[in-house]
Amino acid sequence: MAKVGVLLLNLGGPERIQDVGPFLYNLFSDPEIIRLPNPALQKPLAWLISTLRAGKSQEAYRSIGGGSPLRRITEQQARELQSELRTRGIEATSYVAMRYWHPFTESAVADIKADGVEEVVVLPLYPHFSISTSGSSFRELQRLRQADSCFSRLPIRCIRSYYDDPGYVGAMAGLIAREIQACPEPSKAHVFFSAHGVPKSYVEEAGDPYQKEIEACAQLIMERLDSDLGFANPFTLAYQSRVGPVEWLRPYTDDALQDLGAAGIKDLVVVPISFVSEHIETLEEIDIEYREIATEAGIINFRRVPALDTTPAFINGLADLVQQAMAGPEVNLDQAAELPSKVKLYPQDKWAWGWNNSSEVWNGRLAMVGFSAFLLELLSGKGPLHALGLL
Repeated sequence: MAKVGVLLLNLGGPERIQDVGPFLYNLFSDPEIIRLPNPALQKPLAWLISTLRAGKSQEAYRSIGGGSPLRRITEQQARELQSELRTRGIEATSYVAMRYWHPFTESAVADIKADGVEEVVVLPLYPHFSISTSGSSFRELQRLRQADSCFSRLPIRCIRSYYDDPGYVGAMAGLIAREIQACPEPSKAHVFFSAHGVPKSYVEEAGDPYQKEIEACAQLIMERLDSDLGFANPFTLAYQSRVGPVEWLRPYTDDALQDLGAAGIKDLVVVPISFVSEHIETLEEIDIEYREIATEAGIINFRRVPALDTTPAFINGLADLVQQAMAGPEVNLDQAAELPSKVKLYPQDKWAWGWNNSSEVWNGRLAMVGFSAFLLELLSGKGPLHALGLL
């Protein structure tokens, strides 16, 4: 049997307070986030932004214990997935590839080659495909593959998304059902899905399938809950983490919470639908910021469903996905990241000052690390970059 490498893709996050500045520097050093007419300005600009924003970001991470738990959880997911696959007779080794923090994608690829892996299954820890998450990681991996003749020869099978996979849907429904049943009147509890948002233009202009996959996923979960519990709960789907003045997918989580409070909803079961691991957006944004908004709106019982993390049903579902991918045809990185032909992510025929069409694609990744204030300044032209003549 071939030696299989299962490559788990995720964003990454600072593990300690002192990591926040370097993490931001890595983020903004990427020319696909902020594209400048002179590449020589990239690193100085990254240093400037990371220096200006480090303090505010450090405050957020202090509120959740001093750093992101994402690496620890992802590596535990990798170990348990590897163990499950080996109990099924598959000679698999799991690897973690983070986009902007340790362990980086380059490190994972080096480990895959050193271990003599004979085929690779790429599994993003984003159940729903988006330009700004899975697409970003696929493209980074493709760049490394094109530059490495040894790595490029390995057969590769990519899992694009799994929002409708029965294992994932069932694992989510199981966690939600526990919180519903803990409510005073379970059948009347309101299920509130909060998904990470993306700019509306991603969907309407770039053809990002994210919104359709999120909506379909929420419906499938509710149908599974109806079947498991024997009653149908009301539910709402909203989007969190918007930044800047552009319009993002609606309804916004904070607005929806206020509307539900005004409607007299008292028992709310909050589901972080697009997140499979606890991190800053669940632990700080939902648990602290949105809980406060809900309480002020009159919602009494705010029950947050935990992220999947290493829930056995989720790990089993991931193992099923890997097995299915191995049994199927090769799905390369180009196929996995494919979008409608009208999309032009990397326009090379012009340079624009500051944010251009290409770098706007990566706006969603900034939202993941909570840089709302910075982007408001950046996009309004009133921030420090404007003062320096860069915007």
